[in-house]
Amino acid sequence: MRRLPLRALVLAGSLLLGMVLPLSPAHANPPTLASRMSAVQTAKTINYYPSNAGWTFMWTNFDPVRIDADLARAAALGATNVRAIVFPQTFGYPAPAPAYVQKLGQFVGLADARGLSVKLTLFDWWSGYSDVANSISWAQALLGPYVNDPRVIAVEVKNEFQPNDSAAVTWVRQVIPAIRSVAPAMPLTLSVDGGTGATGMASIKSQLATTPLDYYDFHFYGASERSLAEIRRAQNAVAPVPMVIGETGVSTHSGSDGEQAAYLARVFRASGVAGVGSVAPWTLNDFASGAIPPNSAVSTMPAQYKFGLYRTDATAKISASVTGTAWTTGIVSNSILNLGFEAATIDSPWRNYQPAAGTAVITTESARTGSRSARFSQTTRSGSNLPSLLTSPITPVQGGHSWHAEAYARGVAATGITEIALSWFDINGTWLSQHTSNRLPTGTSGWTKLSVDAVAPAGATSVQLHLKSGDNTGTVYYDDVAIS
Repeated sequence: MRRLPLRALVLAGSLLLGMVLPLSPAHANPPTLASRMSAVQTAKTINYYPSNAGWTFMWTNFDPVRIDADLARAAALGATNVRAIVFPQTFGYPAPAPAYVQKLGQFVGLADARGLSVKLTLFDWWSGYSDVANSISWAQALLGPYVNDPRVIAVEVKNEFQPNDSAAVTWVRQVIPAIRSVAPAMPLTLSVDGGTGATGMASIKSQLATTPLDYYDFHFYGASERSLAEIRRAQNAVAPVPMVIGETGVSTHSGSDGEQAAYLARVFRASGVAGVGSVAPWTLNDFASGAIPPNSAVSTMPAQYKFGLYRTDATAKISASVTGTAWTTGIVSNSILNLGFEAATIDSPWRNYQPAAGTAVITTESARTGSRSARFSQTTRSGSNLPSLLTSPITPVQGGHSWHAEAYARGVAATGITEIALSWFDINGTWLSQHTSNRLPTGTSGWTKLSVDAVAPAGATSVQLHLKSGDNTGTVYYDDVAIS
């Protein structure tokens, strides 16, 4: 019979008895600012709420059994850290309520039992910037038990801070040194939203010159194809202060699971190239109907319910595998792009371009290898644009680097133009130019290799690979794509 480790037995007993795990166990060697910063910069962080209890509901409907199961799942993927977001109004303000202090302590204990450290976000859903004194006393009271607790590695003072809000800037200039006065070894940060980005980070750095942050937290929700350029722009805005990516991801509400997986694969790859060692997907779970508090604006946005690596029934999306691979090996291959069209449709990141002029469908009618290929039939065009099937590589684009793409195509009474193309874009998503391959002969043909070699133009930060077939009254099949 397999024996449970002692820590797991203590955890199981605590859950069954409704007991709280030790809030702040004694540690022979308290953490230092340097040791915590090292942990911050390499943390494999997951953003977390239970699928049935997002935001404030996580705390008002606190469920340690569900939380433990979720954290076990995150740890199995390779996570080493979990972000916990707290809310002053929910926790009790200006004095934290003992019941909620206890819940936070239990959460930290649950995370630790699964081998996860915790990052704390303190002031979410907060705009009480005129109440500096009570803000300070609340933060100091809540953080007091964790000042020398290595289970908590960092504190985000305010989620998605708005640097153009003068009241917020005045407030945080006073809150930061007050927290440091009681927790000098605790790294402090602020995050910015995806729209504020690098410009906002530069503004924060400038305005907090006398009370600087220990690191910056970049929330990235831009085009994943351009993530390297965006990450480097953010790094440059705050250099030499380090940066992590505290949130990133895309919803599967209107896109496929495969698109989400490719998105995260690109961000992980770009972060590695840029030297950012901590990337935190948003979020572990999808949210069930009613799981987001109705007083939150995001509760009315369908996309917000589908950012998870796992569905509400705890089944994994393909993005869970991508994240686990990135966390455990650091390598995500191009296979996630479904270059042979063998994956299920839901797991494929390919998208149709100019669908009104023709769409590609995945078929078993004719395949060069495997059992499936992509088929175009009866296509037209839209102005100068041909319909195509498109994707972008996992490897980030840098100007001056060489690229090769190829695909095999065959025609059945094909007409018009069938070719592949590399289309280049700058950091703002503006089209720069394209390079095209040889064309498939019209008529009926065997499998023919179409290939293109090109050097990314100066200023290029992303590329799209297009498999085109336009003005085609017949049929064309594509298979065995490659890009590098």
